[in-house]
Amino acid sequence: MSELASPDQPVFAVPEDNLIPVGDYFNKLMIIPPSRMFLINKSLKVYREKYPDRPIYDASQGDGGASLPGVLPEILETANRMQIEHGTAYDMPYGTDLFRKSVIEDYWHLDPSLGITPANVIGAIGGRDALLKAYQAMLALGYGREGDLVIVSRVPWISYNWGPYSIGANVLYAPGRAEQGWSYTEDSIVECVRYAEQHQRKIAGLIITNPDNPTGLTLSVDRQVSLAKKALESGVAFVLFDWMYHFVTDEKPMNLNSFLPNFTKEELKRIMFLDGITKSLGGSNIRNCHLIAPNEVVQFIVSRASHGVMPSFYSLAVAMAAYKMGYDKASRPIVEPTNQSRIVLKKFLDEHGFTYILGKGYYAFIEVGKWLKAKGWADTEPMGQYFAEEYGLAIVPGAFFSVYGGDWIRFSYATPVEKTKGALERLVEGLASLEVA
Repeated sequence: MSELASPDQPVFAVPEDNLIPVGDYFNKLMIIPPSRMFLINKSLKVYREKYPDRPIYDASQGDGGASLPGVLPEILETANRMQIEHGTAYDMPYGTDLFRKSVIEDYWHLDPSLGITPANVIGAIGGRDALLKAYQAMLALGYGREGDLVIVSRVPWISYNWGPYSIGANVLYAPGRAEQGWSYTEDSIVECVRYAEQHQRKIAGLIITNPDNPTGLTLSVDRQVSLAKKALESGVAFVLFDWMYHFVTDEKPMNLNSFLPNFTKEELKRIMFLDGITKSLGGSNIRNCHLIAPNEVVQFIVSRASHGVMPSFYSLAVAMAAYKMGYDKASRPIVEPTNQSRIVLKKFLDEHGFTYILGKGYYAFIEVGKWLKAKGWADTEPMGQYFAEEYGLAIVPGAFFSVYGGDWIRFSYATPVEKTKGALERLVEGLASLEVA
């Protein structure tokens, strides 16, 4: 045993060889802006004050707990009983063993021969928490460097821009064209790797979101597999599949039993899957999701979570109660009206000649460039405020996601059909007023 330092001498908590090098990148970071998503509804208050008797239409929502019934009361009641029986002592940094088992057996119904076990499951406080933990693992276990890159689409979910950046990863927008929904291609992934090398950086991770937020673009299983394989082959350290919206479909949700066999054992050591109850169950305020990851990643995340953020048992209990009920039944109050609204929405957009992206999930991405030009607006940010204050319609400006979405709006149809129809009528009315102006 080495001799202890004098009690009168300061001592580092880790050996000197393991100290974090001094750097000044904190001084160079952009100020991370707050998400403007939480400000959209404030503009509706202006309309309410002017027209207190008129209905408003919120097509901005990514929250089935607000625009639809949310989690079934019987699920919440079951979770409450589970919490009482379980008590209020600490659980493990990954949640509980029962939760892990329920994710694998009750939700995914995973074939044991595929080699994914409950030990590969991590419970998290919603998608953002899981993603931050995944980004950290990508950086540390990929190339072991801060400042490497996470690839996202040209028009990504707002928090894909800033989540990686907040923990030391840079974000790289992949090449992509609006007419293809800014979808990745194998060539665009290879180009990202080349671009990174030109800037003396590596790719720590690629995020594949299906269905996509904000565009709603949906990729086939074959496309997802092909993109992931090309990424891994090209030197991308990890691929993360964000499937938070995949159950909100009128087709079949993703199926790990048929998806996993597309990859070799070595490839599966570099793949993660994120899913949860936020969207399909309307559990935004419950804050529960799970990450399925390779053993090394799980150990890395769990070790750090023991010193940081751990999931609450109640959030785990809500998920387990929904899984035990049968997720088709549990998610029906969200999935069915959204699917019905999707049919109405597509017909309406086609009849009115809109250019749009519409797959599955919650959202359509609608092009409104000609109306911007008529008004002289540079992008859709002022349009969002105008619609809310003058027409009682909340949408999300595409400019909020990236400059490449500046001519587009995100329209949420996670609402009852009549609400979706009303919102569409207000949209057309509002756009027509811009032409007149």
